[in-house]
Amino acid sequence: MRLGFAGTPAFAVPALDALVRSAHTLQAVLTQPDRPAGRGRTLHASPVKQRALELGIAVHQPASLKTPAALELLRELRLDALVVAAYGLILPPAVIAAPRLGCFNIHASLLPRWRGAAPIQRALLAGDAITGVSIMRMEAGLDTGPILRTRSIEILPLDTAGSLRDRLAIIGAELMCLALDDVAAGSAIEVPQPHSGVTYAEKISKGEALIDWHEDAGLVLRRIRAFNPSPIAETRLEGAQLRVWQAELAPGDPAAIPGAAPGTVLGATAEGIDVACGRGVLRIVRLQLAGRKPVTAHEFIQARPLAGLRFASA
Repeated sequence: MRLGFAGTPAFAVPALDALVRSAHTLQAVLTQPDRPAGRGRTLHASPVKQRALELGIAVHQPASLKTPAALELLRELRLDALVVAAYGLILPPAVIAAPRLGCFNIHASLLPRWRGAAPIQRALLAGDAITGVSIMRMEAGLDTGPILRTRSIEILPLDTAGSLRDRLAIIGAELMCLALDDVAAGSAIEVPQPHSGVTYAEKISKGEALIDWHEDAGLVLRRIRAFNPSPIAETRLEGAQLRVWQAELAPGDPAAIPGAAPGTVLGATAEGIDVACGRGVLRIVRLQLAGRKPVTAHEFIQARPLAGLRFASA
């Protein structure tokens, strides 16, 4: 088949590579326009654009797919199918209808759970035990189309959004190639999504990353895992921003912890920085002061004693 690929972040790169290796022909790549990033706010190409250029594939970067020019581009490509993976732009009905056989999406959840923009982070925040990938035929609704393939995986105790994303990206690339082969052979089985069990994964806001030490330690830990590598959970220490990259639950019975105010540093050793929560104790293992590099808790306390200090809640 003649394929197009629409994707932007690192999650989409394994799928791009898999399509290049497949029996199908990749005609072009669509990705979002270059964005300013870093302290200098210089323009940076998306991971998908960088990889596509390395592979010698034509790249198109429309700011929107709702324009006549974008629709004409899709029609000129004469695609049999368009593969979409974390593209980040809405596909209007006319664009979805442009490829001869339709558009197919790699979605990082077991639909209909976690439809929407941030399925990986929402699964971690909710404390889900399993997640997975769904290959879906795209339609006008938000992630409502029929499913061609799925695969589930266990969410591991140390998983972050980054590590889970990388595992799901590889699975999604494999599943999409299998689904495309089914479509090409006319043997694809498309199963409508059930009406029950629908949840929505709203886009992550920066404010959600602010730690509230009044919460249960387990919930604070889930936030830290869900917001790594972006936007990174954070707190305040004497007015300064402090990012928390890695943490764990401190050993011991939460009910036996003395009633210290939430956010109070109960202890700081080479193993980590123990912080009182609304219930239980969180042990910070890796953290970062604003303008500095991330360091281990041991390195941090060697430069800055924390005994008796209190982190500010959101």
